[in-house]
Amino acid sequence: MYNNESAGPALDEFLDLLGQRVRLKGFTKYRAQLDNKTDSTGTHSLYTTYKDYELMFHVSTMLPYTPNNRQQLLRKRHIGNDIVTIVFQEPGALPFTPKNIRSQFQHVFVIVRVHSPCTDNVCYSVAVSRSKDVPPFGPPIPKSVTFPKSAVFRDFLLAKVINGENAAHKSEKFRAMATRTRQEYLKDLAENFVSTATIDSAVKFSFITLGAKKKEKIKARKEAHLFSVGAITWSVCTRDFGQSMDVDCLLGISNEFIVLIEEESKNVVFNCSCRDVIGWTSGIMSIKIFYERGECIMLSAHDNCGEDIREMVQRLEIATRGCETTEMTLRRNSLGQLGFHVNFEGIVADVEPFGFAWKAGLRQGSRLVEICKVAVATLTHEQMIDLLRTSVTVKVVIIQPHEDGTPRSDFLFFFGKESIPQ
Repeated sequence: MYNNESAGPALDEFLDLLGQRVRLKGFTKYRAQLDNKTDSTGTHSLYTTYKDYELMFHVSTMLPYTPNNRQQLLRKRHIGNDIVTIVFQEPGALPFTPKNIRSQFQHVFVIVRVHSPCTDNVCYSVAVSRSKDVPPFGPPIPKSVTFPKSAVFRDFLLAKVINGENAAHKSEKFRAMATRTRQEYLKDLAENFVSTATIDSAVKFSFITLGAKKKEKIKARKEAHLFSVGAITWSVCTRDFGQSMDVDCLLGISNEFIVLIEEESKNVVFNCSCRDVIGWTSGIMSIKIFYERGECIMLSAHDNCGEDIREMVQRLEIATRGCETTEMTLRRNSLGQLGFHVNFEGIVADVEPFGFAWKAGLRQGSRLVEICKVAVATLTHEQMIDLLRTSVTVKVVIIQPHEDGTPRSDFLFFFGKESIPQ
C-alpha cells in the first residue's frame, strides 16, 4: 500500500470529496507535522475543516515516494504514527486485515470501499476495525448500507474518524502514555525550574508611597474558591455497586479532573476528565454525576451537610460543560408511539414536531441516561428499544443538548436515519 506511486481516478474522486488540495510551502494553518518550508514531505496535501476541527490528512500518494525502497519510510514515518487510518479500496480489492499492519500507534482503521467509481452511481461502503481496548464510538454504521457521494457522507466519515481518535485516547495504552508524559513534565518542573531564592514581601522603601491615596480595601468575591484552578475537596460517601456497600471518600474537582480517593486506603477509586462530564442529578443530600456515555457515580454528603451538595453543583457548572438533568414522563400517541428516534447511545436523533414528546420538552440532541429508573449505559440498543416500546409508563431522565442542539459529549455526533423510531 505504501508503494503506490500515484492516485488513480477513483482515489482522486474520493479525496476531492474529503477536502481540498493545498500547497504545503507557506501553508499557515494546521499542517500535522508536514514541512511547510522546504517541501521535504511533498508539495501538496489534503486539508479540510469540520465543525471546530481542522484536519490535515497524511495521504500516501502525496508523501514522497522513494524508488527501490519497499519500506517507504518517508511515508510510514507519518502514516505509521497516526492513530486513525483510512484504507481506501477500489472494486475487486482483497479484504483488508489489520494483521498486515505493525504499528504502536495505529489503533483504528476505517475501510472505505468504492462502488461504480467516476460514474453518476458512485457510492461507498464503510467498515471499522479497532484495537481491543478502544471503546466503541459513533456514528453507527447501518448494516448493508452504501453511501452515495454527497456532503452528508463526507460529514458522516469525518465525524467517524474524529470520534475514533477521541475513543483511542481513552484506551489503557494511551491513558498510560498521557500519565507518563504528565509525570515527566512535573518532574522537569520540580528539578529544573524551582528557585531557592527567598522573596521579602516587606516594603523596604515606604517613603515612595508618601502622599499616595490610600487604596480602598478590595472585598473578596463571594465563593471565589469555587473558581480555583486546583482541586476543591469534599468528604462524601459513594456507592460501590460491585460490592453493594458504601465507601467513605474524598471528592476532588479541579478545572480539569474529577477524582475520588478512598479515605481508608488512600487509593484513587475513580477519575475522569471534566470534559467527560455531561450532567448531574442533585438532591438535598446526594448527587449523581453522569460522564462519557451516561455512566454515573452516586455520592452523598456527610453529616447532613446539604451545603456541600450545593457547592459541588456550582463547581461542576464552572468546571464542566454539563448541566442538571431533567425528568419527564412520556405519553404515547394513538398508534402507541412516543414520537421520537433514538440511536444506540441514547441520543435523540429526531422528535416529531408538536407531538407529546415535543410538548414534554424532548429535543434533538437530548441524551437519555435513565429509562424507567434503569441506566441506559447498562442496556444494549435492543434492550433500550424494548424498554421504551413495552413500558406502560415511560419515565426518562435526560440531559438537554447544548444551545446549538449538539449532544453533551466529548464525541461528535452525526444525525442520520439509522436510529429506530419510538
